[in-house]
Amino acid sequence: MLEITDLHVSIGDREVLHDINLTIPDGETHVMMGPNGSGKTTLLRTIMGFGGNEVTAGSIYFNGEDVTRLPLHERAERGMGMLYQRPPTIAGLKLGKLLEVTARANADRIPALAAELNMDRFLDRDVNAGFSGGEIKRSEVLQLLVQDPTFTMLDEPESGVDIENISLIGTAISHLLEKDQHIVKRHKSGLIITHTGYILDYIDADYGHVLCDGVFKCHGNPREILKSIKTHGYQECVECQRL
Repeated sequence: MLEITDLHVSIGDREVLHDINLTIPDGETHVMMGPNGSGKTTLLRTIMGFGGNEVTAGSIYFNGEDVTRLPLHERAERGMGMLYQRPPTIAGLKLGKLLEVTARANADRIPALAAELNMDRFLDRDVNAGFSGGEIKRSEVLQLLVQDPTFTMLDEPESGVDIENISLIGTAISHLLEKDQHIVKRHKSGLIITHTGYILDYIDADYGHVLCDGVFKCHGNPREILKSIKTHGYQECVECQRL
């Protein structure tokens, strides 16, 4: 579904990502870990097509199509979706109206999906206006469920979320990524940034990657990588040659 080859990305006059290669097949969910400032969010924003991230070399292919230079909205139309770490408040735009505009195949299920995430009473409120951290994350997940992307990127979905909310959000994300279906029937893929690893309690990720200083340093079993990081920190990943 996603193939990135020899990608280099600069922000201003500084190269943030160097020689990034990543392949995520249909039906697989990958997680990405790394210290703050290592380029994880930049990679997600580059895949999604946000401005300010200049691709100076390499390519991004989505379902076999080169989307490296496509604008953000065209990538969304092709099936990409993203949950942001710090989404903006949008004054004057009601959450319910945003959901109606962005809905793909799930417009008729907006009330039911909102109820499942305890967001039904927020539909008439401005997007993220006065929302708590958990409410913002539930709003973001609800938007993704309605958008129904085939490839979902999640930037620290457990960040700033309490235990009750992470259970609700984790279950919804698992459904979004078709983890409730047999592996051979899954068609949706995902790439998740996590610092704590709590999301792995709800999502059976297929592969893990460690990004340090804009370069992938390690790939493998996500739980084994997380255990190593908790025990030894990221320095062992930097020294590891399992590439």
